[in-house]
Amino acid sequence: MQPAGLFITFEGIDGAGKSTHIAALAEAFRAAGRNLTLTREPGGTPLAEKLREMVLNDAMDPLCEALLMFAARRDHLQQVIEPALARGDVVLCDRFTDATFAYQGGGRGFDLNVLQQLEQWVQVRADTGQLRQPDLTVWFDLPPDVAARRLAGARVPDRFETQPEAFFRRVAEGYGSRLKQDPARFVRVPSDQSKEAVWRAVRAAFEQRGWLQVTEVRA
Repeated sequence: MQPAGLFITFEGIDGAGKSTHIAALAEAFRAAGRNLTLTREPGGTPLAEKLREMVLNDAMDPLCEALLMFAARRDHLQQVIEPALARGDVVLCDRFTDATFAYQGGGRGFDLNVLQQLEQWVQVRADTGQLRQPDLTVWFDLPPDVAARRLAGARVPDRFETQPEAFFRRVAEGYGSRLKQDPARFVRVPSDQSKEAVWRAVRAAFEQRGWLQVTEVRA
């Protein structure tokens, strides 16, 4: 019998440690014999990657930014995420719609009602009429000042990473609001601790749901 697909998303500001723990979970799922699809947002398809470059580097107003995010997401869902879930894959996605509400809604202060309408238009499934949401969202919650220290000199910052600390405090508040709206979907992992402690928290979330035994894997 084909296993059911799982849609897992990872959220948090850059520097929070998402990439490290996505890689560790991918290793654990592969060891368990599951097929994986690793992807990211914005991005994941040739079209969405082009839109990603625009969003990260080109000046635009918040509405244009939001529209491009959801255009990229629509193509990503149709071309990658939905087919992978239909195959029974575990989809590990670095950011999804929660990031749009956190960055564009919280950080930019853009109209949440407009974002909710776009979410409905883009994510409602034609086969069920239900909104496509992740089965689990892992939020790596890191204080912005700690993230800034971790990223200092690591790479040339994009136009989000150059925002002031107050912007990222609003982003964190945006993530917090999304968690309050759907607490069963979220796992909040405080990321201002050792890599090993973060990994234990991430691992426990998957063990508790019976999705994966990952005690032998280390980040």
